[in-house]
Amino acid sequence: MNSSYTKISLRLIPALLLLPGVFSCSHSSGVISPEVAAILADTVVTNPYAVMPGPAPDAGCAPLKIRPVGAFGKVFNDLNPEHLVQAQAGGIVPVTDEISAWTGSEGLARVESNQWYLVDKLTHSYPYLKDHARQTLDEIGRRFRDSLQARGGGEYRLKVTSLLRTPLTVGKLRRVNRNATSASAHQYATTFDISYSKFICDDRDATRRRFEDLKNLLAEVVYAMRAEGKILVKHERKQACFHITATAPTENSEE
Repeated sequence: MNSSYTKISLRLIPALLLLPGVFSCSHSSGVISPEVAAILADTVVTNPYAVMPGPAPDAGCAPLKIRPVGAFGKVFNDLNPEHLVQAQAGGIVPVTDEISAWTGSEGLARVESNQWYLVDKLTHSYPYLKDHARQTLDEIGRRFRDSLQARGGGEYRLKVTSLLRTPLTVGKLRRVNRNATSASAHQYATTFDISYSKFICDDRDATRRRFEDLKNLLAEVVYAMRAEGKILVKHERKQACFHITATAPTENSEE
């Protein structure tokens, strides 16, 4: 297990409740505790992977050898009830109040940008997942980079667009996205979205790749992990992302 992530301390949860709009429907004073401020500062200042690079080059791209997996809408069509079964089996109790925040916080990991992916600016979710889901996300990113390097290189990372949601943020999202469901697997900290239309280019001078090829390379990785029983996947066409739920750990597996 990657030890670079930060587990949530139980004493941190009440501090999170003070952030505007986080885990609460009431108005906040906007006061951020020293603990939360320290975590946010560390993410912004000391994590070089959290900085968004400039635009990717769109000329001189080298073709990438791809093994097509088929039409995304047919291949990646695990429906929401299936995602919910796995999410509820391996996830937290949705955070609706301070009590559920306390009881559900154990085993959560903060998800930060790293060498495999960049966590986008989150507007309707928070950067946390259960341990096993965080490891699954890392594995997807690692396999993507390994496959890219094995086929000639390029300095590209994935872009994670959504992580843990609460009933409050789900409600807000539904007002701007009519396709969002109130029964969201994102509320269990086992589910995340990865863009297949946007990739992070870390070095414009390295081998340039078309985003279309990178999309299909990501599809290969996701397809293989789905076949291995590690994830469920839904192709979200309008949001241009793969909606992924990590399957619940078995009794013999380690989180």
